[in-house]
Amino acid sequence: MSSKGFFNVRVYGLLINDQNEILISDEQEYGFRFTKFPGGGLEYGEGLIDAVKREFVEECVLDIEVLSHFYTTDFFVKSAFNDSQIISVYYLVKNTSEIRFTCKTEIFDFDGEADVLQSFRWVKLSELTENAFTFPTDQHVAKLLLKRLHNNIAFENLYNNKAR
Repeated sequence: MSSKGFFNVRVYGLLINDQNEILISDEQEYGFRFTKFPGGGLEYGEGLIDAVKREFVEECVLDIEVLSHFYTTDFFVKSAFNDSQIISVYYLVKNTSEIRFTCKTEIFDFDGEADVLQSFRWVKLSELTENAFTFPTDQHVAKLLLKRLHNNIAFENLYNNKAR
C-alpha cells in the first residue's frame, strides 16, 4: 500500500540556552545524513505538545516545557523518505531538567556504528544559517529565527509570552 495522500505530522522544539545558542540534531538514517531541529513524528492518539515532550525525553533524556507555538508548515513539503506530505509544528521550549546529553562541535560526529545515529550541537544564533539544515521546513524556520534576530526581537520576550 502506498503512503501517497497521507499526512505525516512532525513536531520540533526550538531550545535556546543562556548563551544564545540553539540546539540542533545531526542524524543518519537509511544511509542518509541530515541536520534538523530536535523532534520527530506524532504518534496516533497523541497531542502535539505531548509529542514534542516525548521526543525530547526519547532523544535527549530531557524534560521540557512548551513556551509558545513558533511555526506550522504553510507550504507543501513531500517527505524525503516516502510519498507522504509533511506537516511540521515548531515550538519554543525550555528545559525543566538538567542537560546531561553530550554535545558535539563537529557536524555528524556520531559515536559508534548503527543504522540510526544521532548527535547534538549547540549553534550560536549569531552564526545560524538556513543552509545549516537539510530539510526545507527547518530552513524556513531558521530564516524566521534569523528575521526575528535581525529585527531585534529578543528571545527573552518570546519566552515570556508562554503558550496558553
